Amino acid sequence: MMRELSDPVRAVEATLFAAEEPLSVDDIAAYVGTSVDVKAALAELEAHYAGRGIELVERGRRWHFQTAADLAHILRREREESRKLSRAAVETLAIIAYHEPVSRAEIEAIRGVQISKGTLDVLMEAGWVRPAGRREVPGRPLTFATTQEFLSHFGLKSRRDLPGIDDLKAAGLLDPVDTALERLGLEGEDEAELETDGEDA
Repeated sequence: MMRELSDPVRAVEATLFAAEEPLSVDDIAAYVGTSVDVKAALAELEAHYAGRGIELVERGRRWHFQTAADLAHILRREREESRKLSRAAVETLAIIAYHEPVSRAEIEAIRGVQISKGTLDVLMEAGWVRPAGRREVPGRPLTFATTQEFLSHFGLKSRRDLPGIDDLKAAGLLDPVDTALERLGLEGEDEAELETDGEDA
């Protein structure tokens, strides 16, 4: 029999259930008060819900309840199944995730082809990609980065949990993009070259 939760832990639990989006430790403390040890309460709740139909998870230093991974298929709707990303969108999302913040020209340089405006629109509409400011180079191109929703959807605590390039190559998921990744870099002097390549494409 599971032991009952203390009132402070129940307060943290209630706060997370009522929240419309994942909350940080500071966000939770703002609701339950600074006298509550929020981190300890989260650890207790995480253990309390382990193995149940819902679980408490941390994604990008924010906490929320979600359906247990092995039961997610029960709640998946057909309309969600039919909305699959195009190959261009998948490749673009992968490039942004691994190189953010990254400009459109840099994405095109890595993929070797131009991307339509619609591709980025789809990713932003899904809530996985966001504008991340302008790069301080000639032309001041807009850059893009992933979002908290991206981490939550793919079950990642942070971008450090993304599989390594070797893992992706072994799975055959980066061919032929992996070749471009080896040939082109996104740091230092290569940035100017990438901008030029993107414009010429």
